[in-house]
Amino acid sequence: MTHALSFDVSKVTPETGAPAPDRLLEGSPVFTTWNLEEAGGGLYAGIWQSTPGKWRIVYDEWEYFHILEGHSVVTEDGGVPVHLRAGDSYILRPGFRGSWEVIEKTRKDYVIRA
Repeated sequence: MTHALSFDVSKVTPETGAPAPDRLLEGSPVFTTWNLEEAGGGLYAGIWQSTPGKWRIVYDEWEYFHILEGHSVVTEDGGVPVHLRAGDSYILRPGFRGSWEVIEKTRKDYVIRA
């Protein structure tokens, strides 16, 4: 087993999905996720992208991500909208409640620690 891993999506079969119906606020977003790492103890890493739409998000885990392309707006309940574009990095902490809106197709790489 190697102890290093390249983020090479060409070697991973993507999964598709969408927000749960009870969380959907606008549009018909479609998610595509390339899970590149699923380690024991709840660590996940990969590439995620979404088409435009808006939905509620609830985080019980830590997520660090870096926007690779597109434009999204993340808004914490009671907070101000944060516009995220290519080159931006962000952390969502456990307990985050709010919304994610994809303005133009967004792709990010991520690391999640449950």
